[in-house]
Amino acid sequence: MAKNGFLLFNFLSFILFLPMSILGGAITSQDDRKASMDICFSALVVLNFLMVHIVYLGSLSRGEFETSSLHQSILQEVIGDSSVENVLVRSYKRSFNGFAAKLTDRERQKLASMEGVVSVFPSRTLQLHTTRSWDFMGLNQSITRKRSVESDIIVGVIDSGIWPESESFSDEGFGPAPKKWKGACKGGRNFTCNNKIIGARYYTTDDISGNTARDIQGHGTHTASTASGNEVKDASFFGVGQGTARGGVPSARIAAYKVCSPELGCAETAILGAFDDAIADGVDIITISLGGQNTLNFTEDVIAIGSFHAMAKGILTLHSAGNSGPFIGSTVSLAPWLMSVAASNTDRLFVDKVVLGSGQTLVGYSINSFSMKGKTFPLVDGMDVSRPCESDFDPQLCTDGQGCIDSRLAKGKIVICQSFDGFNEVHKAGAEGSVSLNDVEFNKVSSVVSLPAVALSEDNFNSIYSYLKSTKKPEANILSTEAVKDSEAPVVADFSSRGPNEIVPDILKPDISAPGVDILAAFSPLGAVSNDPEDKRQAKFNVVSGTSMSCPHAAGVAAYVKSFHPDWSPSAIKSAIMTTASPMNSSENKDAEFAFGSGHINPVEAVNPGLVYETFEQDYIIMLCSMGYDERNISKISGNVSTCPKGSDKATPKDLNYPSMAAQVSPGKSFTINFPRTVTNVGLANSTYKAKILQNSKIVSIKVVPEAISFKSLNEKKSFSVTVTGKGLPNGAIVSASLLWSDGNHRVRSPIVVHSLG
Repeated sequence: MAKNGFLLFNFLSFILFLPMSILGGAITSQDDRKASMDICFSALVVLNFLMVHIVYLGSLSRGEFETSSLHQSILQEVIGDSSVENVLVRSYKRSFNGFAAKLTDRERQKLASMEGVVSVFPSRTLQLHTTRSWDFMGLNQSITRKRSVESDIIVGVIDSGIWPESESFSDEGFGPAPKKWKGACKGGRNFTCNNKIIGARYYTTDDISGNTARDIQGHGTHTASTASGNEVKDASFFGVGQGTARGGVPSARIAAYKVCSPELGCAETAILGAFDDAIADGVDIITISLGGQNTLNFTEDVIAIGSFHAMAKGILTLHSAGNSGPFIGSTVSLAPWLMSVAASNTDRLFVDKVVLGSGQTLVGYSINSFSMKGKTFPLVDGMDVSRPCESDFDPQLCTDGQGCIDSRLAKGKIVICQSFDGFNEVHKAGAEGSVSLNDVEFNKVSSVVSLPAVALSEDNFNSIYSYLKSTKKPEANILSTEAVKDSEAPVVADFSSRGPNEIVPDILKPDISAPGVDILAAFSPLGAVSNDPEDKRQAKFNVVSGTSMSCPHAAGVAAYVKSFHPDWSPSAIKSAIMTTASPMNSSENKDAEFAFGSGHINPVEAVNPGLVYETFEQDYIIMLCSMGYDERNISKISGNVSTCPKGSDKATPKDLNYPSMAAQVSPGKSFTINFPRTVTNVGLANSTYKAKILQNSKIVSIKVVPEAISFKSLNEKKSFSVTVTGKGLPNGAIVSASLLWSDGNHRVRSPIVVHSLG
């Protein structure tokens, strides 16, 4: 009886909620579809409910544009006087022939009986395999977890606040906050914590942000949910990227520290205050996705200072490498005691297409949730629809924000611009769409647009320009965004900041690469979904790119590793992540380790690294002493009255027990470099590891002494040295290799980089 009652309840709920979907649908005929509306209030007749069906027509026999017209024609014949635009969901026209549409059962039967139709069947909701990034890294929903331990982990998010009402932060199924939590919910006005968001503080007091930890920008909500958001099914950005959104550690708790506002930015005073509170509150991991443009000495870098204090208290800080790539030396996340995270893509690529009147289809990039419903519109050059302006407006770029595009000329047209930012002006002018040139730093990166718009590569952009100039009545149709598989992934994004380390050239930065391109995660409904001020849409989830997105992925992995090893030090967790990273192809990443660090993050392997390289506060003090910092400067970082140990003046940063090895050499001069290292056994008690050098170039010679190390117990330490010799490198050279320790069960890989970059 309970089961039958449950089924009846669900059926009645389905009836009650159905009008919401029917209002957006279409009917076989006007009378038939009106009947469907009436059926919402009667459970006796179910046949006329609207349902999305797939109509399969077999193989392709014509071009994409003609196929779209065919689909509309077939559908119009079935639905009568109703609008095809409200019925057609999607056309399949690249590899096979078919379409999806909202149909009644009578319409389905009519379509199924038509000549040429192979089959008509309901579109089911399947689980996809953000909605893709964690699966791509191997951390799928069936992976082994220690949920009770994970539930005791607290991730501190220093960002723009958080939107507590998001489904990603529901506390359903959560118990009270961990006993170790010493923080508070001081979220301010109209802000309530729960057993998921156990703490909140704000450090902004401007008029726009108000006195609240509530996120009005969306950034902090996005990063927090990426690191440890709940599983949320059917998440998408207006249909784009649909799937189950989740963080790396869905059972973990969140403490939000709001340091950024639209009006004042992210004040360093606020940032340092957030570190101060987060450490005292008892967070386990800190993720901070913000930074400046210039490198600073560690004594003047609030993130270096804050993260040093966190490290000293057993807390690992994950920091975004920056979005100033692809320029060498552009990363400002340089302190060795924090983990610097670069951004790479996943195997899911969001693409958009523009179909020309000639039938040619050009593929580009954008997050375009709009549909032109199969219609074509006149294609015009931005120069031809602009008017004289007193500003520095460039009609070919369409940018400036002064309204220099003439709405009378642009309305009803697709405008071609040579800058992607031009879509804002085009939208403001009332145009139907925009086609622009894709900036090189945004290669294979899709941005949210406020109208049908697509960014094309230079070759494709030249093709559409050639079509425009050679056709009397050029026209085009911009399709909605679709997801395709990218077999080249992972590749570091062009925007991701690069090394080498401008402060400590002998410490490799960034440390790791993680997904940071086209990431779907929770968002604040008050945040701007695009950079167009005219875009008033609100979204629970948004697709965003940046090292801001890769950083919380790495934070989620760090928390995942800590759930298996709660007593591990920050450096042990960091080492585990770095030495188990998947190697990346330097041919696809020309800056090699200065782009991706140790490689692409591999959460599953990081749980069982075999060996770890550990460093502690005293080790970092010795490194600072070797760099020439005096006791006073070191005190500014450590917060203690620290003195340089005896002999530290003879040490170098290369002596730091870091999981990667890097050295800067003078161009054209012979060199011999020694890297002393010590590893701790966290794998099998009785084990022997053998060393192997992996290198493609013979420009340098690399020797490991000893070549084998044996352990008889866990937590036992063994030391070795790596010596690199060479006769001289040309100016600007980067030579890469790897040291691999293996016992047959574990592979512990450390990159070795020698460079002559200035």
